[in-house]
Amino acid sequence: MPKQESYYVVSNPLPSSESALTVLFAGESQTKPVHRLGPKVYDYYLIHYVISGRGVFSTQGEEYALGAGDSFIIEPEQLISYVSDDNDPWHYCWIAFTGEQAPSLVTSTGINPLQPILHNKRNRHIPVLFRHIQQALRAKKVSAQLKSIGYLLLLLGEYCEALSASTTAGVIADAESDRIVQQAIHYLSTQYAEPITIEMMAESLGYNRAYLSRLFKRHTKVTPVTFLLKLRVDKARQLLRERLELTIEQIAASVGFYDPLYFSKQFRRLYGVSPSEYRNQIKSL
Repeated sequence: MPKQESYYVVSNPLPSSESALTVLFAGESQTKPVHRLGPKVYDYYLIHYVISGRGVFSTQGEEYALGAGDSFIIEPEQLISYVSDDNDPWHYCWIAFTGEQAPSLVTSTGINPLQPILHNKRNRHIPVLFRHIQQALRAKKVSAQLKSIGYLLLLLGEYCEALSASTTAGVIADAESDRIVQQAIHYLSTQYAEPITIEMMAESLGYNRAYLSRLFKRHTKVTPVTFLLKLRVDKARQLLRERLELTIEQIAASVGFYDPLYFSKQFRRLYGVSPSEYRNQIKSL
């Protein structure tokens, strides 16, 4: 039996042009088969939550098949299209919002144009928050702006928590895992001269040490320990060439080695000569 088509939308009765975050409108629709929107762009953020049925969301040259419990987010000026299934057209709700705080809030959830979807069928809070936003706007009270923003922040918090949980479980997109590894590389590249450990880095970045190490090796082909050691020795090699007035001990300390003998051993292992021999080679050129 075909599903009965429906469409409902309610706008913010008192949107504030001065607010850093504003909910513009919210709605809900049981679409007809092969109901298509786009390709098009919007000038505001738009989040859809699929209540039932199926459809396909397309962006950045990728297509995502979505069903009940899934969400997709559209960012401003992002070329997108989405179409409902022929046999089981989706029933979804949505919320549109804008404001100078919107980009940073969306980014903080972990959602981005390269990973614009969230599969989370077990979270019952998400559809409830969409309904609360609809109700706040439909009431048309002076509190509509504040209430709708409050529910929107709670909604983004649910998405952030859901994505964080999937990251902990190892279910993570390549773009997101690359971002984490780049964070680790930046940390090591700026802190190498300090007495840091991989445990300290993992704690600072907010990830499990074993998980971060596995992710790091998968992307760089070396462990964080090996990367840090090579980085320190390479920095020392540069100082041996450019700072002839510094002693071997001073150079070792400058790059995070507090045992000159250990530094010499690692330098010889990587370059086949001791730091002193390498400096003499440089001087003889």
